[in-house]
Amino acid sequence: MDIVCLDMEGVLVPEIWIAFSEASGIPELRKTTRDEPDYDKLMKYRLEILKEHKLGLKEIQATIEGIDPLPGAREFLDRLRELTQVIILSDTFTQFASPLIRKLNFPTLFCNSLVVSPTGEITGYKMRIKDSKLTTVRALQSIGYETIAAGDSYNDLKMIKASKAGFLFRSTEKIIEDNPDIPAFQEFGEFFEAIRDALGRDN
Repeated sequence: MDIVCLDMEGVLVPEIWIAFSEASGIPELRKTTRDEPDYDKLMKYRLEILKEHKLGLKEIQATIEGIDPLPGAREFLDRLRELTQVIILSDTFTQFASPLIRKLNFPTLFCNSLVVSPTGEITGYKMRIKDSKLTTVRALQSIGYETIAAGDSYNDLKMIKASKAGFLFRSTEKIIEDNPDIPAFQEFGEFFEAIRDALGRDN
């Protein structure tokens, strides 16, 4: 039995923090897991910037409401879910994800949660589990699933390499060059075909 595990930001929807960087006019918030492999370090950096500029959850959620899936992403995901089970494994947060999941036709999402004060300040975050993407893939494998994984960032590499097939989608030149053994794609059509081939489906 197969199950596909996909990253969300950068693969199915635009990067939330880049969108908020543009909306807020704070270029430092453009940094993502494509740039910084250490997620804990990245989030502490982000929270410090938010505190400095007195920005909280409400402001970020207002930006997220205006974010649409990448062109072709919903259609790609709908076609893929007709073939097999799909789980979105993301390091985003439940407080961010709701409008995006709705626009993607409600796929299953495993993610994390923010710690938010009564005033709306984001004071911290709770990771679902350490190395959540790799841990989830390993857990799925332990109950009889073969995993196919795909993402675009450093924090996706472990789950990709641990799966029977793995792909990079719209990743950076640096990540692609450093991982020449992982097939990389830029368009949803060829990406879908690669996953279908890994599933062994002809239709």
